[in-house]
Amino acid sequence: MSQKYKQYTIKEKKLKHVLNLLNEYVLLSKLSFSSQPAYLYPAMKYYVIAGEASGDLHGSNLIKELKQLDHSATIQCWGGDLMQKAGATLVKHYRDLAFMGFAEVIKNLPAIFKNIAFCKQDIIQFAPDVLVLIDYPGFNLRIAQWAKTKNIKVVYYISPQVWAWKENRVKQMKRCIDKMLVILPFEKDYYQQKWSWQVEYVGHPLVDVIEQYQNNTPPIITANKPIIAILPGSRKQEIEVKLPVMLQVAAHFHNFEFIVAQAPGQDEAFYAPFLAPYQNVSIVKNNTYGLLCSSKAALVTSGTATLETALFGVPEVVCYKGSAVSFAIAKQLVKIKYISLVNLIMDKPVVKELIQQDMNVTNIITELTAILTDEHRLQIMKTDYAALKTLLQAGGHASYKAAKWVFEIAQKS
Repeated sequence: MSQKYKQYTIKEKKLKHVLNLLNEYVLLSKLSFSSQPAYLYPAMKYYVIAGEASGDLHGSNLIKELKQLDHSATIQCWGGDLMQKAGATLVKHYRDLAFMGFAEVIKNLPAIFKNIAFCKQDIIQFAPDVLVLIDYPGFNLRIAQWAKTKNIKVVYYISPQVWAWKENRVKQMKRCIDKMLVILPFEKDYYQQKWSWQVEYVGHPLVDVIEQYQNNTPPIITANKPIIAILPGSRKQEIEVKLPVMLQVAAHFHNFEFIVAQAPGQDEAFYAPFLAPYQNVSIVKNNTYGLLCSSKAALVTSGTATLETALFGVPEVVCYKGSAVSFAIAKQLVKIKYISLVNLIMDKPVVKELIQQDMNVTNIITELTAILTDEHRLQIMKTDYAALKTLLQAGGHASYKAAKWVFEIAQKS
């Protein structure tokens, strides 16, 4: 065989080898994203925005799952300590973003617009493959609309509660959100039937969070008396309104220890003046779940905490009070039967809701006494809690499923 022919044969074999590798890559690229190993991809960049404590929790678990799917992921975020601990670079803490109620938002509009402008600038500089928005609609929907004009892929995790108010936002959401991931069972049908929008129900992330916590043998908080948990919210504005009323109840239950769950974004010094007058009141920091595991009952403000309390199986009274102006506006605009997630999901009054003027010391005493002593009522609540958990489990492992969708959308950018 001539030297020239040998060289040609070697080159032909190398060319065939390269072509085979290319064919394998093309074949792999056609497979489902879930079957593709992360090393086939270039390093991806994710920008995640959460604006409150619950978003920080769910964002942190999403980030952990993303890191498992994409080991080289670079993640920048607006959120809190949990998201930072999960491996993201924290740009802005949610404690600097949380404004509650119509009146409070209007009062703080300059700060809000300043944050929005800064956020846009930071996103452009970071140049993410995908933008992940977690709840926090007043801020995040503005960012989503802007991101669409910049051809940035948007995944929205935890839908705005448009089924409660401002439904007109859905048209805009459909235009600027590439994938909506919902966590409440009824939301998938709502979007499909009313708006012809195919969204993904991924299950509720709290189910996995709480089960994992319980499986790790959580530490129990010890006290000389049975414990009543007080969960007054995470924002200063809501704590200042609700906590004083909740604490007055403690004076009527001398045989119980009332323990306040300190919000992650607040200092203990902020709570001290509220707690000072009471002998049977104390506070715990960074241990809300341990508190719930140790409690006989709970007084809980509306929001994610109502659902967490129910998933721990703790009887609760839901307490909500906002500014008079904010409540008057909300009453005209919001069209839902209940304010607690527990009742909304179950579509019936599983837990008692004391709202605005009904949230007073007398009514709280009455309802707290009932859930401490009425065995029949407690049994019904326990059965409803079990049904609630089953319903929320139906969607699967939320954080993992959400991360897979985020990962997939990032590949398409």
